[in-house]
Amino acid sequence: MIDDATLPPVQAVPPVIERDPAEVLDQLAPRIRLLKAEMAKVIIGQEDVIMAALYALFSRGHCLLVGVPGLAKTLLVQTLAHSLELAFSRIQFTPDLMPSDITGTEILEEDTATGHRRFVFRQGPVFTQVLLADEINRTPPKTQAALLEAMQEKTVTVAGKTYHLDEPFMVLATQNPIEQEGTYPLPEAQLDRFLFEVLVEYPTLEEENKVVEQHSFTPLARLQPVLTREEVLGFRQAIAQVPAAPNVIDYAVRLVRATRPVSNGEAPDYIKRWIRWGASPRASQYLILAGRARAACEGRFNVACEDVAALAPLVLRHRLIRTFQADAEGKTTDEIIAQLLQDVARE
Repeated sequence: MIDDATLPPVQAVPPVIERDPAEVLDQLAPRIRLLKAEMAKVIIGQEDVIMAALYALFSRGHCLLVGVPGLAKTLLVQTLAHSLELAFSRIQFTPDLMPSDITGTEILEEDTATGHRRFVFRQGPVFTQVLLADEINRTPPKTQAALLEAMQEKTVTVAGKTYHLDEPFMVLATQNPIEQEGTYPLPEAQLDRFLFEVLVEYPTLEEENKVVEQHSFTPLARLQPVLTREEVLGFRQAIAQVPAAPNVIDYAVRLVRATRPVSNGEAPDYIKRWIRWGASPRASQYLILAGRARAACEGRFNVACEDVAALAPLVLRHRLIRTFQADAEGKTTDEIIAQLLQDVARE
């Protein structure tokens, strides 16, 4: 049998004091500015990546970070977790990683006093709040799939028993876009679990000069947490109540439907030529959910069409499957999305 007494209790989500959501969110934008200032002591630049991770956190989503080695992706995630006072774990995905290395496993323990043997569940690194899945495409699909339940349901099932993960829980996975040998592309079902695919770009000239000129490194322990776990949960609850007008929802839905080459004439001709499969209704939901977070972080208590348009590349780029024709013509997914944003009217 499994000895549950050895498991640390899952922290219950603290009750949020009933307050006007707009009043709660009035505090968010100033705190975001403080957070960026604190993280800037360690991370130079990458503000777009930081904000995307925050939008995902407040939207109960996950991020796939795509960038070449050496762009401080790991350090950025560690710094973010520390600044939010959230538990952090890192998994280095390798070809020999097993699902139990992620979720945890049962071990047979013997009580030396009584000689009684029992199975005890030992938690894996997925039992955290911010999980860095480093180079996730370097491990086989069977191991990648071990994250599916945790990402979608916020639970882990081992030996027929389900364990709940602590809230908030967010996965930030990284991929190297250059090296393809010895990698396992993420299946569409798992890609769809990520709210965003974020491109981590090279720093600007000014930012790279600062990186090189920086003589000392600020230890994470010296950073001051800007938000607590309870505050993150409170802001997240308030953000879920940010209203989205019918015309904004309609714009998000029409934008997503326009990505589908089989959408009864709603897709432009170039979509039928360049896209084999478009985005699912989950993308429409994510555009509005993330739009609420973006609006709140900018100090607005309403979602605008501009929020949807700004987030569309992050939400759609990993959900569109291009045709061979698009590859032959050198059309990137981002170029196709940019064309859609020009053609779909914001009514």
